[in-house]
Amino acid sequence: MQWFKRIGLFLVLNIVIVLTISVLANILGLDRYVTQQGFNMPALAAFCLFWGMGGAFISLGLSRIMAKWMMGVKVIDHQTADGRLIELRNMVHELSRQAGLKTMPEVGYYESPDLNAFATGPTKARSLVAVSTGLLQRMDRREVRGVLAHEVAHIANGDMVTMTLLQGVVNAFVMFLARVVALAITQLFRSDEEEGSGVGGLAFFATQFVLEMIFMIFGSMLIAAFSRWREYRADRGGAQLGGRENMIAALQALKVNLHLESTATGAAVKSLKIEGGRGRGLLKLFSTHPDLDLRIARLRSERV
Repeated sequence: MQWFKRIGLFLVLNIVIVLTISVLANILGLDRYVTQQGFNMPALAAFCLFWGMGGAFISLGLSRIMAKWMMGVKVIDHQTADGRLIELRNMVHELSRQAGLKTMPEVGYYESPDLNAFATGPTKARSLVAVSTGLLQRMDRREVRGVLAHEVAHIANGDMVTMTLLQGVVNAFVMFLARVVALAITQLFRSDEEEGSGVGGLAFFATQFVLEMIFMIFGSMLIAAFSRWREYRADRGGAQLGGRENMIAALQALKVNLHLESTATGAAVKSLKIEGGRGRGLLKLFSTHPDLDLRIARLRSERV
């Protein structure tokens, strides 16, 4: 039932984004990039950039709310009597002050047997750090500190915004390139009678769809590579905030528990977690997180 709820919320979010961007693009006249001869390239570029960046930033703006709904995050408030939860909130706020954050993140937990945590939110001032109940039950205090320091480092580094900017640029580039190449291909195979008839027809839209899928695969590889670099940087930041040995202990605990399957759905949430994909071979190119052994080795070798 929880799985269906998450899928439903994900679909509703995407429908809202598509409808919002479509209406705004029409009002602003950005969707009028097709001419008798083909495309008005500057207008097409503006349309694709609006769609790519608009969708990414709407998702970012709703990220904290959607994380709470999709993951069932319960925010720890000041009326909480549970000593472990109070300690968790205080630890996040202590690390946040060390990181120079002026506004403390919301702190919450969600029901899941996996050992994990994530940070999200549209800005540093409107951020959320959430941990799984599995993490609270099976990690000791220093391991939890390492995990939380890693997530606070993500917030302090502004990783949510930089990932959104990169996603928006990739989306825009994929839309633009797919349309231009699809037009070139369909015009190449048109008969003399159809020459100059402009954009349209099933062949064009089918070609555009296939090209978007292909280009997005390569775009996803680029985003994943940046995400892996971001994880190394957050590990280093976590070691500076919470202590190198605590950060290493947290990663080692995650490695020991790799057999546990995450109950989270949605790539957007998974990419925010401290432990992500476990791809092998070519699938490693699509992993948002580096191998845990590599992360531990790099922390041991770096001067923090």
